[in-house]
Amino acid sequence: MPSRTLPFPLFDADNHLYETREALTRFLPKEYDGAIEYVDVRGRTKIAIRGQISEYIPNPTFDVVARPGAMEEYFKVGNPDGKTRREIFGEPMRAIPAFREPGPRLELLDELGIQRSLMFPTLASLIEERMKDDPELIHAVIHALNQWLHETWGFVYKDRIFTVPVITLPFVDKAIDELNWVVERGARAILVRPAPVPGVGGVTRSFALPEFDPFWKRVQETGVLVTFHSSDSGYANYANDWEGSTREFLPFKPNAFRQVNEWRPIEDAVSSMICHGMLSRFPELKIAVIEQGAAWVEPVLGRLADVYKKMPHEFQENPVDVFKRHIHISPFWEEDMAALGDLIGIERILFGSDYPHPEGLADPVTYVDFLGKLDDTDKAKVMGGNLARLMAP
Repeated sequence: MPSRTLPFPLFDADNHLYETREALTRFLPKEYDGAIEYVDVRGRTKIAIRGQISEYIPNPTFDVVARPGAMEEYFKVGNPDGKTRREIFGEPMRAIPAFREPGPRLELLDELGIQRSLMFPTLASLIEERMKDDPELIHAVIHALNQWLHETWGFVYKDRIFTVPVITLPFVDKAIDELNWVVERGARAILVRPAPVPGVGGVTRSFALPEFDPFWKRVQETGVLVTFHSSDSGYANYANDWEGSTREFLPFKPNAFRQVNEWRPIEDAVSSMICHGMLSRFPELKIAVIEQGAAWVEPVLGRLADVYKKMPHEFQENPVDVFKRHIHISPFWEEDMAALGDLIGIERILFGSDYPHPEGLADPVTYVDFLGKLDDTDKAKVMGGNLARLMAP
C-alpha cells in the first residue's frame, strides 16, 4: 500500500529504469562490434566507448545501485559536515526486478501510489557526448537502444508506463526515420539531449536552426511530447578550459565551479529554441524540461525580456510569451512551486520524483508536501493533471 492516498491521480514525469548490459549492444549492427564494451578494471566493471573507459556512471551494470532517495537529506539541509558522496549515499542495494522490467515496476508503482509515469533510461545519457566525432555511430547506438527499450519495456505498458525513446539529430533524415519508427510503435514522448548537435567534421549547431525544421514539423504532426532531461551535454569542455583539465563530466564527483554553472545547458537549449525561432515556427510543439530544476527559469525570463526590449526586430513574437506557451518544468521538490507558478503558470509545472535515483524521493507521493501554498485544484494539476493533458493523444 502507498504511504498515503491522495484524492487525485499521480502522473510522475520522472521515473527511471536501469539498463542491462546488452541494452546498447544487442541490436547494434555487426560493423560496430567492439564500439561498446564492458571491461574489468581492478575488479570493477566499467563501460568502454571505442576503447576509452568512462567513469561517467561509476557502476554501469546497475547490479548494485544507490538506494532511492539516498540524497534527500543532502538536498533538504545541505552538507554542513562535508560528507563524501559515499557517506551521503549510504549503503547501496542490489537492483530489484522492478528497476529492470515493466511488470514488477507496475506492481511497485501501485505500492508507491503512482498511477502513471514517464520512464527514462539511465545509461543513455552518456552516449552522444562520447561519440560526437562519429555521428553515424551515434545514430546506430541510439537506434539499438530504442530497439532494446521497445523489446524489454515497450513504449506504452498497460497504458501506465510510458517509456521514452531517445532521438539524436546529427542527420535530419535519420532523425525523422527514428521518430517515425518509435511513434509507429506507440511512443508518446521522446527524449532530446539539451546540447548542440554534433555533425560531420566536428561542427556543432543548435537543433533549433532552420535546417532541423523538417524534423520539428514531423514532431508537431505526431503530437508527441518532447522532453529534455538532464544529461551530459558536453559542457565539461567549457569548464575544462577554466580548470586546465581534460577530464570527462563526472556527475557524482563534487566540483564547486561546475556546479555554479550546472544549469547552463538547459538555459542555452531553451534560449536557442526561442531566439532561433523554432518555437515560433512550430507553435504546437509541447516541451517538458525534466530533472533540471527551476532555479534557472527566472534569470532566463529576465534576460529574454531585456533582449526583446532592446531588439524586438530579432524575434517573431515576444520571447517571454513563447516560453510561457511552450515550456513545462518539473522542478525539484525542494524548490518553491508557488513562486514558479507565478512566473510561468501553474499549468506548466509537472511532478517528477526521479525514482529510483538517489537524488530523487524514496516515497514519491511526499512531493505533494512541498506544494503547501497551492490549493487542491492546483495540486491536482501539478501531481498529474498537467502531464495527463500533455500526453493526451
